[in-house]
Amino acid sequence: MIRFKFQKQLTGPNGLMDLQVENEIESGKFVTVYGKSGAGKTSLLRLISGLMPPDSGILEVNGVTWMDTYNGINLKPQKRKVGVVFQDFALFPNMTVKQNLMYGLVKGQAPRAVTDLVKVMELEELQSRKPHTLSGGQKQRVALARALVGKPQILLLDEPLSALDYQMRQKLQEYLLRVHKQYELTTLLVSHDIGEIFKLSDQVLQLESGKVLHMGPPEDLFSHQHLSGKFQFVGEVLQITPEDVIYVITVLIDNHLVKVIVDHETASQLQVGDRVLVASKAFNPVIQKL
Repeated sequence: MIRFKFQKQLTGPNGLMDLQVENEIESGKFVTVYGKSGAGKTSLLRLISGLMPPDSGILEVNGVTWMDTYNGINLKPQKRKVGVVFQDFALFPNMTVKQNLMYGLVKGQAPRAVTDLVKVMELEELQSRKPHTLSGGQKQRVALARALVGKPQILLLDEPLSALDYQMRQKLQEYLLRVHKQYELTTLLVSHDIGEIFKLSDQVLQLESGKVLHMGPPEDLFSHQHLSGKFQFVGEVLQITPEDVIYVITVLIDNHLVKVIVDHETASQLQVGDRVLVASKAFNPVIQKL
């Protein structure tokens, strides 16, 4: 369990902003931090990692106090079991992929951790290459692997996939989910992409002007906000939910979620990840697999 209570005065796009956040996150959950630019999302991750000191606050992780300004406790970033991945990869340009990963080992840790991650992240053929020879997706895989080398309890991801194309984002989302489960991490992801949030997240923590506005499953936050009124479009099936004698199909179109009610026969022909055509028929939406 992660328990935090932070107060920090920040300079936002509209001037000074008082970040005041208090919440609990269950261990092992994948939580997305969502909100408008300047809401305090990145600052929250930096406070948890220790890269930014709060004006006041408390941070407890699995019963251990990492930071308590009232009692003078403040673990240094390198003492916190946290892995951090930013948009800019932050790889050492003069080191090979393997050397970048070896740098992430903590004192006394066996190099086997690097060998294991190379296999998990499918980096075998890239080990001897330097960052400037890698694609954006390959660099991000290396950055993610390096963040995991020290076996962190918490993985913090600050929009790590935002600069990648759609297909690469899809593949790296699968990697993220795989390592999150395999390494039994508690993961906090900053993202604006609703489809990405819906696919990866157990919970969404919504920030607005430095305050927690909402905490709950992604469908609770987005379903009523982003329904599309278009009559025909192509999308991707995100979720198939049985409800009594019908099924509710959640479809992602661009950055909007649409729910379509179908019968058992139609639902049986669909699975998560299918591309579908959603169209209106006498003002009742129908869905067809492509």
